[in-house]
Amino acid sequence: MRLLGISDLHIGHATNRAALDALPPHPDDWLLLAGDVGNTAQHLEYALDRLVPRFRQVVWVPGNHELWTLPTDPDGWRGQERYERLVAICRRRGVLTPEDPYAVWPGDGPPCVIAPLFLLYDYTFGPDDLPPGLAVEWAMETGVLCADERLLHPDPYPSRAAWCAARCAITEARLSAVPRGHALVLVNHFPLRRDLAVTPAIPRFSIWCGTRRTEDWHTRFPVRAVVSGHLHIRGTHWRGGVRFEEVSLGYPQHWRQAHGIQGYLREILPAPDRAPATGAPPAAVQAAPSG
Repeated sequence: MRLLGISDLHIGHATNRAALDALPPHPDDWLLLAGDVGNTAQHLEYALDRLVPRFRQVVWVPGNHELWTLPTDPDGWRGQERYERLVAICRRRGVLTPEDPYAVWPGDGPPCVIAPLFLLYDYTFGPDDLPPGLAVEWAMETGVLCADERLLHPDPYPSRAAWCAARCAITEARLSAVPRGHALVLVNHFPLRRDLAVTPAIPRFSIWCGTRRTEDWHTRFPVRAVVSGHLHIRGTHWRGGVRFEEVSLGYPQHWRQAHGIQGYLREILPAPDRAPATGAPPAAVQAAPSG
């Protein structure tokens, strides 16, 4: 039995959708699906209807794309209501979400709790002297503007930052209540640390990648591994003795179709709990085919 992770399937692209259809069964494995399955509720339904029969258990967290309200969206769900509708889609299929009780991993090893998170971002993943209120203007100086500014609505919260603060407070309380003696695997679409929210091609995109509220969660809580996506830059990184896995597939140009999705499933458990003893810096360790 293995705990596997992947994110950013983006099945609105025909190439990615065909690769999903071709994914072989994993009847003994759990799958962490770390957001951005697609852009619509219909994309989520399509993906889950193929993944649920192929895995022993699927765990889902939302990405920003799932939360978009597109002009062509027939439902028009926005903000919290949209999120709740997506959770309902998952629950009808037996998929675990951030709104469900945290499950204990049934595989070998010490007790480990799987904690799917929904945390968003608050524009604090920028320079120390950049006020969050000026972050979008700062990014736009280089021609960068995330589509979330048009499509990801925070209703009924006054802003995405306010929604993020509320989600962080709810999640901190839940993580603090995990029984002693249990380790945690944290699963979130957005990176939990600013130093891991690095996108070299568009550096100022970082403000849409997370919140500083979570930067110490890997040491504040008994975390064994952290799983995220969003960046489309796969990699294994170590911080404070904790393994951080970026598990994105990405758009068709970000991965090699010859590998199939199977080649990009990242093993989270069982897996090494220490950085490998090599001469390469930990941030350079790669555990999946580079796209």
